[in-house]
Amino acid sequence: MDIIKSIEHEQLKNKIPDLHVGDTIRVHQRIKEGNRERIQVFEGIIIKKQGGGVNATFTVRRVAYGVGVEKTFLIHSPMVEKVEVVRVGKARRAKLYYLRDRLGKAAKTKENLGARIENKEITVKEDLVEEAPEEAPAIETENPVVQEVVDTVKEEAVEEVKEETAE
Repeated sequence: MDIIKSIEHEQLKNKIPDLHVGDTIRVHQRIKEGNRERIQVFEGIIIKKQGGGVNATFTVRRVAYGVGVEKTFLIHSPMVEKVEVVRVGKARRAKLYYLRDRLGKAAKTKENLGARIENKEITVKEDLVEEAPEEAPAIETENPVVQEVVDTVKEEAVEEVKEETAE
């Protein structure tokens, strides 16, 4: 059993978006067509979330050209590039299947007016996140060296102008 858990743990993403049922989201999905690869955006309302771990999924519904379209995405899938929250919805149910029977404005959820649109992310793997801040200060120390080089160039330019005025 430990072998299965360790393999699943490798497949998990470090950070996953904090999604709630009723939110309107924009999912950027990587699609392969032959040997070309592109990103397609699917925008709609989350009608359900289910599962856990590697198998966690969420279903997004939208109406395209008068036809209701639902897509189910794996949260930890490498094909899902990013998820943006467009609008925070107010839902009092865990599954919003009743939206399937509605048309037009009735097919929307009410907006949670007090909520801010924030792309919060939940940290799944803590080991990898702790190592990243240690490397960041080393990069910041390199920046002042570049600024010193720029300052010396400016001083040389000023000296050249003084020489021209003396001639």
